[in-house]
Amino acid sequence: MGAGLLVGMERIDKNPSSGRNAVEVRGLVKHYGETKALDGVDLDVREGTVLGVLGPNGAGKTTLVRCLSTLITPDAGHAVVAGYDVVKQPRELRRRIGLTGQYASVDEKLSGWENLYMIGRLLDLPRKQARARADELLERFSLTEAAKRASMEYSGGMRRRLDLAASMIGSPSVLYLDEPTTGLDPRTRNEVWDEVQRMVAEGATVLLTTQYMEEAEQLAKELTVIDRGKIIARGGVDELKARVGGRTLHIRPSDPAELAAMAQAIREAGLDGVAGAQAVPDEGLLYVPILSDEQLTAVIGLLGVRGFSLAHVSTALPSLDEVFLAITGDKASPLSDPAPQEVAA
Repeated sequence: MGAGLLVGMERIDKNPSSGRNAVEVRGLVKHYGETKALDGVDLDVREGTVLGVLGPNGAGKTTLVRCLSTLITPDAGHAVVAGYDVVKQPRELRRRIGLTGQYASVDEKLSGWENLYMIGRLLDLPRKQARARADELLERFSLTEAAKRASMEYSGGMRRRLDLAASMIGSPSVLYLDEPTTGLDPRTRNEVWDEVQRMVAEGATVLLTTQYMEEAEQLAKELTVIDRGKIIARGGVDELKARVGGRTLHIRPSDPAELAAMAQAIREAGLDGVAGAQAVPDEGLLYVPILSDEQLTAVIGLLGVRGFSLAHVSTALPSLDEVFLAITGDKASPLSDPAPQEVAA
């Protein structure tokens, strides 16, 4: 067994077998001025799987994707994708990857079909193959009827589907999806999920960044949590929940105005093993990850001593949002961003 490196919650091999991984990252660093957007990131993505990368805005998710897709050059570290070094072999790598970001990147003046055909030709597909691939993807994403319309006339959901189709035109072996369903309505989001699952079934490897917990659980077998440029946890959904603890304490105060004060009291008390507390005013609830009945008793006892009146107390399995809270100890889970305006299909 080779030497290992403990990162976040998992020991990973510093010299992994390239035959098993489509993406291998070691010690990746990227600065923007004084800000270290990536701070020694280590990452593996197994061939034919989806790795979900979770984190708040500004955590480094998009910077990671941009480095791995050769859009920017890392300042330090090493990354190999689909067998190619991202710094030394960018031209070769670009033929093997696809990228979809949060916003449509197609040419609005061209029709949907023209966009896909043009990208196919830029990827050196023969004319006949580029035409066939454009037709295939338009049908797959339910855009055939709009194929000849200028993409500027597409709805937001249609543009996103076209953008996804564009990233797949070259049948990439590795696909980067950087928050691909942000702003999509539920039906279109499900269509995107179905397509991602189909690509993985056909052998593609996907690195998915997202703030939708349902999306992460639906698509990814493995999850990586990044915060302030560092990997702080990794594992399967159930594994991460098990590491944090089996339950989350849900507390509803008699006076909702006391939520913030209750959360602060718990954080400042430094109760043994209690990682933090998250106040959610819209729900009128306080969430506290706990590991034992003793911690439950300690939290309730503390609030009683501090004079808080409780209307209801219950426990439940932790959500991924609460897992993030427990791991980072932040006063509020950055993964629970306000829902974006949904874009019609």
